[in-house]
Amino acid sequence: MSPFGLSLRIMSLQNLFPRIVRQAVPLSVYTRLHLGGTAEFFAEPENETELTALLKHCRQEKIPVRVLGAGSNLVIAEEGVPGLVIALSKPEFCRITVEGLELTAGAGAPFGQVITHSVSQGLGGIEAFVGMPGSFGGAVRANTGTIHGGDLGQWVERVRVADLEGNLFELSKNEITFAYRYSSLENVVLIAATLMLEKDESTELAKRMRKLWIIRKSQQPTGEDAASVLAFKNPETGAPAKELIERGGLKGARIGGAVISEYNAGFITVDAECTSDDVLRLVQLVQEQILQQTEIELESALTVW
Repeated sequence: MSPFGLSLRIMSLQNLFPRIVRQAVPLSVYTRLHLGGTAEFFAEPENETELTALLKHCRQEKIPVRVLGAGSNLVIAEEGVPGLVIALSKPEFCRITVEGLELTAGAGAPFGQVITHSVSQGLGGIEAFVGMPGSFGGAVRANTGTIHGGDLGQWVERVRVADLEGNLFELSKNEITFAYRYSSLENVVLIAATLMLEKDESTELAKRMRKLWIIRKSQQPTGEDAASVLAFKNPETGAPAKELIERGGLKGARIGGAVISEYNAGFITVDAECTSDDVLRLVQLVQEQILQQTEIELESALTVW
């Protein structure tokens, strides 16, 4: 397809969805690192009807679609993102409800809010994830995990999703594959997920949550002058990524405005002059050095658009 042909197809988005679609929206403000270019078009649907209409139209017109969460591990290319970026940020997609032992939350809900809500309702199981950034949908989709609480996927009972053709359906836990930092939900739009949790005392859960929050904060880079992001996944066995990087003499390594944190070598911090390219080149440098030194293929924890 020629760029001109794609442009005509994309322009139809604003004609059909003038209330919810915007053009040339900077994506850096939606990411933890505040880096990168613009979305060619950007939509914030109010409800499932608008979401599925957008998906159906984009599939018919062969317009590329990406779904944006909280951007906690996202790196946007400097040249921006072609096609349509959809953000599930409206109240319809951020609702949190509890019925018995089941907690259901929209994909756009901040993960931290889901955790504190579960604790306030006397539901245990996910308090160990306190302090983890990002959206609930992103956490489920990535099967986020912690040494204190295992993987989030173990608590998932069912999910509500849309496929890229705009069809809505539910998947039970038996229809979803969860593995280390992976789920089989990569090719659908996650709308909401239901967790089956355990009854516990809110006061005890709150105490445990506060203790784990202090531990997690102590392990992360601090400072108001630089943003930071966990850049590397731990290998499934053996030493964690931060130890491999530190042993390799890479703590403090810099490319442009991106630096391997002196405090925790699993993190990359960025300064005001940093670009997305700096971050990606630094990730590649670390991966190459660790592979050469240890024969371990260190996997990036970053999503790159």
